[in-house]
Amino acid sequence: MEKKKILITTAIDYTNDVIHVGQAYEKILADCTARYYRDVYGMSNVHFLTGTDEHGTTNEKAAAARNLSPKQHVDDISKRDREQIDLLNISYDRFIRTTDEDHIRIARDVFQRSYDKGDIYKGEYEGLYCEGCESYKTLTELTEDGKCPNHPTREIQKITEENYFFNWSKYSVFLKKMLNRDKFILPEGRKNEMVSFIDNGIKDIPVTRPSYKLSWGIPSPIDPEQVLYVWFDALINYYTFGIQNNCWDEDTRIIHFVGKDIARWHALLWPAMLESAGIRSPDIVYVHGFITLNGDKISKSRGNIIRPEDLVKQFGVDPVRYYFLKYGPITEDVDISLDSIKDVYNSELANGLGNLVSRIAKIAEKSNMLFPLSNDNNIYNLEWDKPMNDFRTDLVLSNIWSEISVIDKHINDNEPWKIKDTDLLHSVLSYEIEGVRKISRMLRSFMPDTAEKISIQFNQERITFREALFPRLQ
Repeated sequence: MEKKKILITTAIDYTNDVIHVGQAYEKILADCTARYYRDVYGMSNVHFLTGTDEHGTTNEKAAAARNLSPKQHVDDISKRDREQIDLLNISYDRFIRTTDEDHIRIARDVFQRSYDKGDIYKGEYEGLYCEGCESYKTLTELTEDGKCPNHPTREIQKITEENYFFNWSKYSVFLKKMLNRDKFILPEGRKNEMVSFIDNGIKDIPVTRPSYKLSWGIPSPIDPEQVLYVWFDALINYYTFGIQNNCWDEDTRIIHFVGKDIARWHALLWPAMLESAGIRSPDIVYVHGFITLNGDKISKSRGNIIRPEDLVKQFGVDPVRYYFLKYGPITEDVDISLDSIKDVYNSELANGLGNLVSRIAKIAEKSNMLFPLSNDNNIYNLEWDKPMNDFRTDLVLSNIWSEISVIDKHINDNEPWKIKDTDLLHSVLSYEIEGVRKISRMLRSFMPDTAEKISIQFNQERITFREALFPRLQ
C-alpha cells in the first residue's frame, strides 16, 4: 500500500565552521525532492527537515579557538549556516538544532529506552578516535600513515576511557534483513559496503563519553558523569521532528539523504538504535558522493572551501541549483570548477532555456495574437519524471532539456518569423508556447524562481517579451 505522507531529511552539519558547497549540495537535492513530492502529493503530506549538529569535541574546540563559550559559538555558526541554505531557496519545514530543548529531551528518552531493554552497558574503551568524524576507528579504516582519510590534517587519538556501550552486534541479523529490503539503500551499489561491514563483525560501540573529557554534550539519563556520544545524540534529530509532526509512523515514507562518509551510521547504527528503542526504521537511505574543487576534496579542515553565497553571488540561485542537480555527485564523486559552472550557465541556460523563452516571447508579442491556456495541466502522467523514483535529478533534467531541444527544432524547422498565413502562424506558435508552459511546470522543483518567471510571462493569453532570464556571462 502506498504511504500517505513523506518525511525527507538531510544530514545535520557540525557547527565547527560554516557549511560549504559540498554540504549544501545535499540540501539542494533534498529540497528538489521535497518540492517534487509536494507537487505530486500535496503540501501538507510532505515534511522536510535540515539543521545543525552542535555537541561534541569538534564544536567544543572550535568554540575555544574563538574564545567563545560553546553555546555562543554554535548559536553563531547555526545562524550563518541557515543563512547559507536560505540563499539556495531551501524550503525546509524546520531547521533543527541538537541544542533545542525538545531534541535534548527526546534524545535522553531514546537512550533510556535502549538502556531499559538491556542494550546499553558499562565498559572500558581502548582504541583510536578521530575528532573530525567524532567517531571511533579501527586500523583498517586509516590510511597507511595512520590518518583518517576524511580528515588527514588531524591526529588520530589513542584513548582509554570508561563509557557506556551500545550492543550493536546484537542487531547484525536484523540489519542484514534491513539491507535486503527493496531500495533501502540507494544507489544499489552502496549496499555492498554495508554488507561487508556486517560480515567483518560489528563491534559494540561506546554511546557516552566522560563529562570530565567532554562537557559539551547531552547529559546521560542514567549517569550524571557521562554525556551522550555525539552520533547517538545527532541521529535522533530525525525522530525528534518526526514524532512531533506525526510523520514517524507506518503511514510515512521516511527518506534520509546523506554523504557516503556517514552512510554506515545511517544505514547500520541508526536502524539498530531505533529497533532497540522499539521505534520503526527509515525506508530509504540515499547515499551521494563527494564534490572536489579543482581536483581537491572540499573540506573545512583543509581550508579548501567555497560557500553557497560565493556561487549565488556570481551565478544566481537557480543556475547554482541547476548545475548541482544535473552535474552534482548524485551517484559518484565529481570535480567542479568555476569555469565548468560558467560553461554550463552559458550553454544550457543562457543559450538554451533562456534563448528559447526569449525567441518565442518576441515572436508571440509581434504577432499580437491571443494564446488561450490549455485545460490539461497534469504533467505527471508522462515519463519525463520517472527517474525521480530513484532520486535521479540529473536524468530528469536531461529529459526536460530534451523537451527544450524538441521545441527548438520545431522553431528552426517551421521558422515562424517567416510565416504570413495567420492561422498557420497561430498553430505553430500555440504548439511552441504550450511547450514552454509545460517546461515551466516541470522546472518548479528544480529552478523554482525561474519556473515562476516563465509562468508569469506565459500563463496569460497575450504574451509579451521580457528581459533575458539568464544574461550571458563573459
